[in-house]
Amino acid sequence: MIRIHRVIDDTLPRDARSLTAAVTLLEGRFPDAPAGEFAKLGPSLRDPLRRQLRTLLYVAEDHRGQLRGCAVVQHDPGVGYVYLDWLASAVGETGGVGAALWGRVFDDAARLEAVGVFLECLPDEPDSRGRVPEHQKDNRRRLAFYERHGARPIIGTAYETPVKEGDHDLPYLVVALCRPGALPASVAQRVARSILEKKYAGYCPPEYVEKVVDSFRDPIQLRPSRHAPPPLPDPVSMAEEDRIALVVFEGHGAHHIRERGYVEAPARVDRIRAVLEGSGRFAKVEPRRFPRTAITAVHDPKYVSWLENVAETLEPGNLVYPYVFPVRNAARMPEDLAIRAGYWCIDTFTPLHRDVASIARGAAETALTAAQEVLNGRRVAYALVRPPGHHAERALYGGFCYFNNAAIAAQHLRTKGVARVAMLDLDYHHGNGQQDIFYRRSDVLTVSLHGNPKFAYPYFAGFADETGEAEGEGFNLNIPLPEHLDGEGYCAPLRKALDRVRSFDPGVLVVCLGLDPAKNDPTGTWSLREADFRANGRAVGQLRRPTLVVQEGGYGLRVLGRHALAFLTGLHEEMLS
Repeated sequence: MIRIHRVIDDTLPRDARSLTAAVTLLEGRFPDAPAGEFAKLGPSLRDPLRRQLRTLLYVAEDHRGQLRGCAVVQHDPGVGYVYLDWLASAVGETGGVGAALWGRVFDDAARLEAVGVFLECLPDEPDSRGRVPEHQKDNRRRLAFYERHGARPIIGTAYETPVKEGDHDLPYLVVALCRPGALPASVAQRVARSILEKKYAGYCPPEYVEKVVDSFRDPIQLRPSRHAPPPLPDPVSMAEEDRIALVVFEGHGAHHIRERGYVEAPARVDRIRAVLEGSGRFAKVEPRRFPRTAITAVHDPKYVSWLENVAETLEPGNLVYPYVFPVRNAARMPEDLAIRAGYWCIDTFTPLHRDVASIARGAAETALTAAQEVLNGRRVAYALVRPPGHHAERALYGGFCYFNNAAIAAQHLRTKGVARVAMLDLDYHHGNGQQDIFYRRSDVLTVSLHGNPKFAYPYFAGFADETGEAEGEGFNLNIPLPEHLDGEGYCAPLRKALDRVRSFDPGVLVVCLGLDPAKNDPTGTWSLREADFRANGRAVGQLRRPTLVVQEGGYGLRVLGRHALAFLTGLHEEMLS
């Protein structure tokens, strides 16, 4: 997990450390930057308008406080734009940290009512004289990254004109608009003037500035996309009863934590659904209501009651994070319900709000509805839920999870007569919730492939020697995996997991589908691609068991829909073959 925060200045020790680490990272990643460029960062933060531009520093840090990336931004409040000056990830990081930083910068730009986020990128194609730019391959890679996140070069202007004789490889001016519609030339002119006169003060002569500014004319043109993903498969045609039941809880949007850098957002469901619904492979099913006892069959009734009661005490828009934990005297419960959060929570980044109990119940009922579809004869059902659930234990919440949707559905299947249920967790993070809930039982097999808890959340569970207790001994299988893993490296551990499921011979398989093993996911370190998710789906489908898929993590918005469709298509094709 990473947390992104803004460094205001270096007066606090924590911010001073973050600033020093950011300067060191930037100096290492951009050795060709002007001398002293990054040494000016501290004074710029302390005097935010020293260049008539307000300097903003964002840092991405892991749970150990180690810097994993940073972004330096200039904001011109008078003109109303944001300029991304520098963005860097630590050596060895995938693009997920960069994507998360970009998302935070863009969100803040929209909050500041900026017209857009502007930046400069070196050219990725020959100039008008046919000269090939230096580092063309790296330039293409950088422009592809920004294009995938909605930014494109402005074309048809004199912005790339050399300032002095001998100048070459002048950068494009690139923009990601924060508002719908076209960029007016009058606004683009003010932005270009601000950049040239303030950022490059003393370098660009007045006549050059006027020439470039005057070249921005309506309509402003953006370069056509060059790095779009391949088209999605054509819709398939199949009988209604052969389709995957798709159950979506429409009320999930009320669970919207608007804090910067909070990745568990409503857009996750929207992006997935937009891709799935055009495939022809899914049959929409509306969630149904289920009794509260379906939840308390899995979760401690005292915990469920507390979550319901504390939600009622909170004002709309108020967020509560646990900050006091009962490490000495757990028997003395605080009277204030909100302060009790530390009694029931395993981390400090999963908030409570007024709607949390009703939203968590809606997610659980979505999974229960999908389970009922399987009981009614559907071969595959998919519960597209948020918040996720696999970190929620019998009497603990955390990791963005409040009720364990998949475990509630598994228990429902058992209650309705399925003799054995297997749970297969394919999220990047360990499924500690279902492990805790079913650890002493032999009727529900729990299997989890995940990043080793030595480096991955939840850190205190998911080790290979946790195999179950009492009657459940041997019915919990953890397969912790290395920090860096690609699709090929994932195959053998997945086969091991599926062999254990096959030997258990379940009546129904419940898959906790995490899409965070993907390359560049902001919460993971693996590099699975679309073809890998499809292959994994096919491997699971070869079990030929009625299958309930419950959505868990996955936070790389650009690829979520394609990866979900790939996994479910592979699974479904194998089941119908």
